[in-house]
Amino acid sequence: MTHQLVIENIRKIRKAIPEIESKIKVKISFKGNVVFIKGSELNEFIVEKILTAIDFGFEIEDALILANKDFNLEFINIKDHTPRKNLTDVRARLIGKSGKAKRTIETLTGGLIVVNSNMVGLIIDSEHLSAGIQGIISLIQGSKHGNVFSYLEKQNANLNSMKLNSEDLGLRNPEKDLGNL
Repeated sequence: MTHQLVIENIRKIRKAIPEIESKIKVKISFKGNVVFIKGSELNEFIVEKILTAIDFGFEIEDALILANKDFNLEFINIKDHTPRKNLTDVRARLIGKSGKAKRTIETLTGGLIVVNSNMVGLIIDSEHLSAGIQGIISLIQGSKHGNVFSYLEKQNANLNSMKLNSEDLGLRNPEKDLGNL
């Protein structure tokens, strides 16, 4: 089965092809700005996400993270979340001074963010997906950076405590548990 995808940044995609083909069992060919992907259905789907991410503006190495089934590629249209006409200011809020806000969100969520025109691209694992999207939307809507960062920190703490609780099956201290019988 062959899948096709229309690409804008064909030069960057051509550069990524050898690495993608070596990591994921697919064959990729071109005709103009149309890319043809041939492989198993799952591999075609994965490569389509990777090529879409590279075309959007993610670095090749970053886009290859999408080969991991736990990671997602999401897009947020800035215009969908603000009535403001001056989107330059909104993009500036997302990126922050010298990229600090963007880096902080990436650190708190373990995700990767690219702001391209009026779209925000996000590569993020499933656990942090909803918090990451909510944090970005909150900044677009004008929330204070500090409030968004503390929300993301709280979400991380909740995730970590949920992991700890799910790992404790009562087997750590059997004497204590037996005493309750």
